Amino acid sequence: MTAGASGGCGVTIRCLIADDQAVVREGFAAILGSQPGLLVVGQAADGADAVRRARQLEPDVVLMDVRMPVMDGLQATRQILSAAPIPARPRVLMLTTFDLDEYVYEALRSGASGFLLKDATAAELIHAVRVVAAGDALLAPSVTRRLIADFARQPRQRPPLPPTLAALTPRETEVLQLIAHGLSNTEISNILVIAEQTTKTHVGRILAKLGLRDRAQAVVLAYETGLVIPGEVAETHHYRQE
Repeated sequence: MTAGASGGCGVTIRCLIADDQAVVREGFAAILGSQPGLLVVGQAADGADAVRRARQLEPDVVLMDVRMPVMDGLQATRQILSAAPIPARPRVLMLTTFDLDEYVYEALRSGASGFLLKDATAAELIHAVRVVAAGDALLAPSVTRRLIADFARQPRQRPPLPPTLAALTPRETEVLQLIAHGLSNTEISNILVIAEQTTKTHVGRILAKLGLRDRAQAVVLAYETGLVIPGEVAETHHYRQE
């Protein structure tokens, strides 16, 4: 993100909008461009164009439609994120509709930081951009419900935890479990009776140790590795005070 011109202390979030529908691009651009701290640096009509413009413009956030001609949003996301050095990688916010939920897993694995329904309100759009730009993950509630429901249809067995998770401390493992149950940092802090800054530190260490971009990927990893079983309810009585 670049320093804002006003007072030199603000932050400007540079946005690139990729969608093959001009009315969607223009509508989103008008909404975002009217907000302080948000700057639309470019638009793209297909995935290949999005890749080119992302390399040229170095946006902080890319709003990426899933289905586009020439190259779809999933392939474009992979190319954008693999080409940029880690500190300079933009956050990708996928634009989806109810009938595109089959792309959720692949998009998360491709590095997407969240999902936004294309019929989102202006307030939801602005909030989503700010959330992912800040390094957090965002999943539309309807997408989250379908994501968890899909996991719930899988066999309810707890496989041996992979060596990857062995890098986590017991407390970090507890935090990851609570993240997978959809709890916020504030809720996790209340359950574990620790300061919210301590929770943020644990989350940062979890993501770094597991090589994850954000909480969205942490949720998927927790379910796929069997750390959390679909249908489980977060147990709160056994967590100890630090």
